[in-house]
Amino acid sequence: MLPFNLAHFNLAGDDSHGQQAPRSAPTPTEFLMVLGFVNTLGFAGWQALINNFAREQAGFGWFETGLNQSMRELPGLLAFTAIFWLIWLREQSLAYISLVMASIGIAMTGFFPSLGGILLTTLAMSIGFHYFETASHSLQLQLLRQENAAREMGRIQSATSAAQFVAYTIVFALTVWSGLVSYTTVFMVFGLAGILLTWQAFRRFPQYEGPVVQRKTLVLRRRYGLYYALTFMSGARRQIFVAFGAFLLVDRFGLGVDKIALLYLVTAFASTLLAPRIGRLIERIGERRTMILENLILILVFTGYAMTTSAAIAALLFVIDGASTSLAIAQRTYIQKIGDRADMTATTSVAFTFNHIAAVIIPVVFGALGHRDPSIIFWLGTGIAMLSLTLALLVPKVPEPGNESNWSWLNAPRRVPRQSAPQLAE
Repeated sequence: MLPFNLAHFNLAGDDSHGQQAPRSAPTPTEFLMVLGFVNTLGFAGWQALINNFAREQAGFGWFETGLNQSMRELPGLLAFTAIFWLIWLREQSLAYISLVMASIGIAMTGFFPSLGGILLTTLAMSIGFHYFETASHSLQLQLLRQENAAREMGRIQSATSAAQFVAYTIVFALTVWSGLVSYTTVFMVFGLAGILLTWQAFRRFPQYEGPVVQRKTLVLRRRYGLYYALTFMSGARRQIFVAFGAFLLVDRFGLGVDKIALLYLVTAFASTLLAPRIGRLIERIGERRTMILENLILILVFTGYAMTTSAAIAALLFVIDGASTSLAIAQRTYIQKIGDRADMTATTSVAFTFNHIAAVIIPVVFGALGHRDPSIIFWLGTGIAMLSLTLALLVPKVPEPGNESNWSWLNAPRRVPRQSAPQLAE
């Protein structure tokens, strides 16, 4: 069962008499859930196929895999430019355009089974994907009320996990029962589905506006320093899982596309169930404890990846790693609590760029190391997670303006009233 109201996403259009069934206006959370579902559906299909497609059709090894992942993350470095596009476009319009571009890149992937072709289609897909993620995270920080933002973000995360479940079910079914007709066909199906669903979302949802007009300039503030550092480390540690988690299972243990799709399927199912509960957990225990828990899990997972010689254990660690990604919601609620309301778009854009500095460098460099010994990659991941844990300990128990960090020199010199809307002219 999908975690949002399909009445707001009716693909059939009006009934035969030209009348629509009465329904309540969709909420911003439902809007964000649907767009997140569309974005993740295409990306999850691409992700489930790309390692086997690249290995079988283009002869990829560890280095080529790392190079392609670096190409996939390269547009993330340009996430800060989203703020300039918003001079001409509404943030919601940027999200729609980005979804279409990502879908086109996915649809074209199967037609170019070579190193150069895969790099180019990955780049096209990734530009759309990263602009959408920037816009989506910014809209979440603007449209969701602070008192229940973590819970609502958990619902949005659950919708994206449901999209993963649908995508992996399709891939798994094709590999088990149809022998995977062709990579080209499946990539095309996911791409065209993304374009169709985006068009329907554009037709069905109204325009949403946040309560505060956003700054259309780059924003870098000292008091957001810990958030920037946490985001940078998040890009480093999560990229290891994205770039090399599945490839380890393919290369070292010889898992086929059907088993990889099944693992993604199990992970998506677990994440769909856990994401709303993790949102409520963050509200209950706070951002600091959540970030500490996330990094302890990652230390365990990376150490296990480095040491295990068992395909079953590696697969279990893969599921734990993927199902725990919703814990990263704590970083978004942290910046929402400490930041000026008018800074949300600009700060999200800059943070995405910080996140992807490490994400661009790590896959290609670590891929070269993995060519010698894949365990090196995951021991380095353990070290990165330990450093990230140290940063998490600097998050205050009650983050708010004027109390952004346990390091006093990073805090604002004065407490900003939480309810006062900042002026745009500075």
